[in-house]
Amino acid sequence: MAKITISTLKEMKKRGEKISMLTAYDYPTAKMVDDVGIETILVGDSLGMVVLGYDSTLPVTMEEMIHHTKVVMRGVTNALVVADMPFMSYQVSKEEALKNAGRLVKEAGAPTIKLEGGREVAETVAFIVQAGIPVMGHLGLTPQMVNQFGGFKAQGKSVEAAQRLLEDAKILEQAGAYGVVLEAVPTSLGKKISEELSIPTIGIGAGPYCDGQVLVNNDMLGLFEKFTPSFVKQYSQLHKNIKQSMLSYRDEVRQGLFPAKEHSFDLSPEDIAKL
Repeated sequence: MAKITISTLKEMKKRGEKISMLTAYDYPTAKMVDDVGIETILVGDSLGMVVLGYDSTLPVTMEEMIHHTKVVMRGVTNALVVADMPFMSYQVSKEEALKNAGRLVKEAGAPTIKLEGGREVAETVAFIVQAGIPVMGHLGLTPQMVNQFGGFKAQGKSVEAAQRLLEDAKILEQAGAYGVVLEAVPTSLGKKISEELSIPTIGIGAGPYCDGQVLVNNDMLGLFEKFTPSFVKQYSQLHKNIKQSMLSYRDEVRQGLFPAKEHSFDLSPEDIAKL
């Protein structure tokens, strides 16, 4: 597979080819995602919940995002990596936003970044893009707004709210965003936005008509058991399988069954006799 760029994604949309995206937060996962041909990898601030144990994405820091993005980049050959801008890394000013975006590019090696919001961040998006850093937008259920939303709730459920999201998507495109994630919005709204934008839409709980789909790897693989969003399809139940393997290991250690002879090595009888 050839190296994926933002131009690749735009061409895929023109041809009607669906774009796949998964999250990754470490080297082995990133390598697996890349090896199977997933076009895009999101180093999401979702790592705060599924890796770092926070109750939301809000506590995630720039240092944590840089660390995990740097690790992911080591495992990627072809996929396009998108690094999340964490909460308060871009809201204070467009100048600070550019500085932090630049850190993800220079220190972590990320080729593109993602930030949340619509018209309120349009000037910031344009400022970062003009500096040469590609930006992906994120609309709908934006997890960094969880306190304002009153929880992780679907968005765009009224005509007024849907119209505002459609307008926000167009504003982000005009600001220079190369794509936009649509999270937890009605299927018909995801379809309309996808049809009216020339840039790719990546859906998560936004129906099948978006130009691509993204899931959190830990949700999709059944590794995160705290809760599972209704829009997630679990392709594996690795949490149960891994815990069972750990239990088997624990029992074999306690019973003296592990390590067995084939898992060990020794000195020759002659060398032992010399001790």
